[in-house]
Amino acid sequence: MKHSARIHSLFLALSIAASAFALSTSISPAQTPETCVAGVDMATLGPKGIVGQGPHGEKAASPDELKLSDDEAAKVKAGKFKVGISMQTVNLDWSQLQVQGISETLAKYGVTVTGVASAEYQVDKQIADIENTIQQHPDGIISIPVDFTATAPTYKKVSEAGIKLVFMDSIPVGLEHPKDFASMISADSQGNGQIAAQILSSCMPKGGTIGLVNFGVDYFSTNERTKGVGEWMKKNRPDIVMKQVDFTDPSKVSQIAGDFLTGNPDVKGLFAVWDQPALDTLSSMRAQGIDIPITTVDLGLQSAIEIAKGGPLKATGSQRPYDQGVAEALAMMKALIGQTPPAWVGVQSLPVVQSNVLESFKTVFHKDPPAELVDACNGAKPKCN
Repeated sequence: MKHSARIHSLFLALSIAASAFALSTSISPAQTPETCVAGVDMATLGPKGIVGQGPHGEKAASPDELKLSDDEAAKVKAGKFKVGISMQTVNLDWSQLQVQGISETLAKYGVTVTGVASAEYQVDKQIADIENTIQQHPDGIISIPVDFTATAPTYKKVSEAGIKLVFMDSIPVGLEHPKDFASMISADSQGNGQIAAQILSSCMPKGGTIGLVNFGVDYFSTNERTKGVGEWMKKNRPDIVMKQVDFTDPSKVSQIAGDFLTGNPDVKGLFAVWDQPALDTLSSMRAQGIDIPITTVDLGLQSAIEIAKGGPLKATGSQRPYDQGVAEALAMMKALIGQTPPAWVGVQSLPVVQSNVLESFKTVFHKDPPAELVDACNGAKPKCN
């Protein structure tokens, strides 16, 4: 994920010459241990509960705690409430699923969405978006902050105006629960990192070296992912050596990851902090003729296709953005009728590998897999499932 004021353009496509050559440092698929993915017990893969804590050390509450009783639902419907949404961008599968989950859930209870603003990762634009939304006098605002610090004074104006505020994924500096916001809902990013670590571990020989392609911006959810990988490896695979490379502009991941691999030929496995950097790293690997296993966090269509093909992208610990949006809507409605939702609600992780990628896509996207994903599965050797 994906959030910084310094990000001015995301995920620029990298043009790669078709005549890629194999480096002496590359690893062939035959060198990958047979235990890779196949050695992981899917029944026990990943945490059974929420692993991480909230940004201020909060214990995670379950989304089940946000369910509305019949009386509560009646109060919401009678209130004829209005809610605005302020996103960091709407140009990601993750963002679109969040908005869909929020909007469809609010509509079930007669709550009107006044609009969806997209800051395109620009702090000044998000500040203006929130200011404009406040002037529309909604009853609530659901938002993901682009920047922890710069947006904080504007978010404080929300509660000062008597408007309920629910965050997704992070909380700006200095805002307190329940004074300044009603709740924050996020995925269990640390748990997703653990899933990625466990599968990557199955692909690594004893004493091997892995690289962590990390988001070099202080952001709660991405920090938790890399933390999950590092702590799992130290506890369960202390023989593995970890090296880290940071990026702050996602559009430069291909170059940064490519340079990292060139300078570290001992790296025989990779973790990328979300799926688009994983795909960009994969592009760099292909340009250099390198074939080593990668795991990541999040599930988009393109990352699902790569997993389905059975290539270097082996697995992801996926968020459930639609379900997260449902939880955000429920937390908002609780607040609108005068209740105090939990400070942090954690949404369960979802392990995704080739064998369950079609089922997982349906779970995450709440729709059937598209033909191109099904075709990727059918064309793989072995096939998905």
